[in-house]
Order: sequence, then C-alpha cells, then structure tokens
Amino acid sequence: MIKTGRLRERLRRGAAHPGLAWLTGGEEQPPARPGRRRELRLAAAGLPFLLPYYLIAQEGTPALPVLAGMLLLSGRLTQAQHSRFRALGDLAIPQPSPPAPPGAGWSERLRAAVADEAAWRRLGYHFLAGPLLALLTVLGLLACGVGAVAATVFAWSWLLPEGAPAHSGGRWWSLDLLVTALGMVLLLVGPWLVVRSGRIDRRAARGLLGPNRARELERRVEDLASSRADVVDAADAERRRIERDLHDGAQQRLVSLAMNLGLARKTLKDVPPEAMQVIVDAHEEAQAAIAELRDLVRGLHPVVLEDRGLDAALSGIAARAPLPVRLRVSLSRRMSPTIEAVAYFVVSEALANVAKHARASRADLTVSQLGDRLRIVISDDGIGGADPSRGTGLVGLRQRAASVDGSLVISSPVGGPTTITVELPCEL
Repeated sequence: MIKTGRLRERLRRGAAHPGLAWLTGGEEQPPARPGRRRELRLAAAGLPFLLPYYLIAQEGTPALPVLAGMLLLSGRLTQAQHSRFRALGDLAIPQPSPPAPPGAGWSERLRAAVADEAAWRRLGYHFLAGPLLALLTVLGLLACGVGAVAATVFAWSWLLPEGAPAHSGGRWWSLDLLVTALGMVLLLVGPWLVVRSGRIDRRAARGLLGPNRARELERRVEDLASSRADVVDAADAERRRIERDLHDGAQQRLVSLAMNLGLARKTLKDVPPEAMQVIVDAHEEAQAAIAELRDLVRGLHPVVLEDRGLDAALSGIAARAPLPVRLRVSLSRRMSPTIEAVAYFVVSEALANVAKHARASRADLTVSQLGDRLRIVISDDGIGGADPSRGTGLVGLRQRAASVDGSLVISSPVGGPTTITVELPCEL
C-alpha cells in the first residue's frame, strides 16, 4: 500500500518517467531529475542539422558537393552548435585554440588543420555523432506522434467507414484496445528517447566540439610553469636591484659617515671627554651598522655569486660558517642565475640551521651536477631529530626548492646524523 501511494505521488509529479513529465506539462520539477524540458528543446533544436542528409537522401542530389560544403562550413557549423548548446542547454563549450599561429600562410594553416586532433573530433561530431543523435530525436518524436494517434483510437475511429479494421464497435474492439496499449507505450518511449538523445548530445558536444581537455591541461601547465618562472626571475631581479641600491647608496653613505667620525676621533684632541665619548660611540655604531648592512646585502644577493658563480659563493659561506665545513664542488658549467640564487640561499639557510640547532662539530657540503640536475647534499654530525612539522625553517627550504621544480629530502634520525639532499634543475 505504501509503495502504491509513492507511485501515485511520483506519477502526479511526473517523476516516474521522463515521458510523464513531458505529458503533464507541470511547472514543478523533481530535484533529482531536472531539465527534461530543456533536454527536449535542445534535442529538437538539433533537427535542422539533418538538412544536408535530407538533401542527400533526395533522388538526384549528388552527395559529394553537399559533404564538401559541410566540410568547408565546418567552422560555421561549430559556431551554430555552440550557440545552440549555450542558449538551450546552458552549456558553454570552450572555443578550441587555432591550430596555426596568427599570420601563418595558407599552406601552414592547411597542414596544421590536417594535423589538428580537435578539428577531426569536430568533424566526427558534424558528420557522425550529431546526425545520428538528431535521427534518434526524430525517431523519438515520431514515436510521440504515432503514440498520440494510436492512444486515442477510440476518439477518432468512429469517423472511419464501416468495415475498416480500426472502426470502433463490433468485432474490432480487441484490435482497438491493442492499438491503444501500443500508443500508450509509444507515448512513454518517445519522450524518454528524445530526452536521452539530448543528454547524450550534451556529452558528445562537450567531448567532441570543445578542446581536448588533456591537451588544454598540458598547455595550462606550461603557461603556469612559464608564469612561475617569470615570477621567480622577477623576484630575483628585485633582490638584485635592492642589493645594488643598498650597496651603492646607503652603504656608501654609512662608510663615509664612519670615515668622518673616525677622522674626528683621531684629530680632535681638545674636546671635552663627554663630547669625545659621543664621537666614539657614534663611530662604533656606524661601523656596526655597516657590518649589519653588509650582511643584509650579502643575504639579498651576494655580488660574488653574480661575478664568480656558485662555487666561489659557496666557498664564502663555508669560510664564514661558525663551524668547520668541508666543501666539495663539481660543476661543469654555470647554472641559470635564478637556480644559482636558490642553491645559494638553501645552503646558507641550511648551514645556519645546523649551527643554531644541530649541536654539530662539523658539516659536509657536496655540490655536483648530474645531467640536467644540480644535486646538493648537506650533512652534519649533530644530534639529529630535525622535523619540518615543528618549525618553519625546513619548510621554507622545501618551499624555496619547490619554487623552481626542485625537491628537498631530509633524513634526520634522533641521535644523528642529519642529511639534507636538494635537487634543482640546472635551467628553468
């Protein structure tokens, strides 16, 4: 009894079958099966695209000129299909990229069009998938028409002359019942067929008329990689500019100020002790500011890295480290300036972390070039236990390496040793 009540409710709402929703014409749409009217309109709007095949089916019409015209107008057909799906199906199909670059000659455009996989998919839709789905829609609409006529046989059969097989009354009533039942079946099957045709047409258009999703993703990845490389290069250029401005501007002014204060400290002998102490303090502060600014400039972008390359810059890091560092560098050529900067900063920050947290007595730094990859291995004899999840230093190193498609692997068991392996591309 409960199932019967649910079925009645679904029949009342037109949710039991697509054909029932089409027949009832109610405004209420069940949330699980929306858009049946839209699918009907979308499928019906595809019927005009059967016109070329209708012309071919006519006796005396040559097929080759019609098919050649469709081939020449394939671009217009694609635009018309895009408009149909956008207006009636709420489906915005992306326009595929042109196979040839702007300004290419006709021969180059022809070769690109022949080799373009997206163009062949569009032709497959126009010549095969689209017509077959439109023909399926025609069959569904014919089923609806025939079903409407057959289901109402008792309403019009009395108009037929006496003796006709479908004439009501007499011994033909059983045939009328059979025709009525067949008509009702066709009224169920026809709308269902049209709706299914519209839904299949939507999927076919999305897959055949639009760009190749895998190819577009590859192109998007290439664009993002290029944009990221531009951002990394711009950041590196900005660091160079700041370093140059500080070196040539503020640092030179501080050096001049320190020299003047030093000269005053040595030459002025008859000033009160309090004034001399002020000069001495100012001189020492200026020298400390120069040292801090020099470290800041070196941290932004060391001049030696740009002038003499990664080997000399890493030698300077090893010499300034607060613990002994054994350095081994094997490079056959210079890397990209951005890659050299990333390698320099990774090594600098890694050695700073070793000196600050590892309690190590020494560190080993090995830099080598393996094909098109730069491999950096930093190891120490400290206490180990380095965990990226407990601090931002190692996470920052990993993010800096990942910014140029590099990788950073940390091996740090409790008790040591700790080994950091960094691999970077030689070129962006």
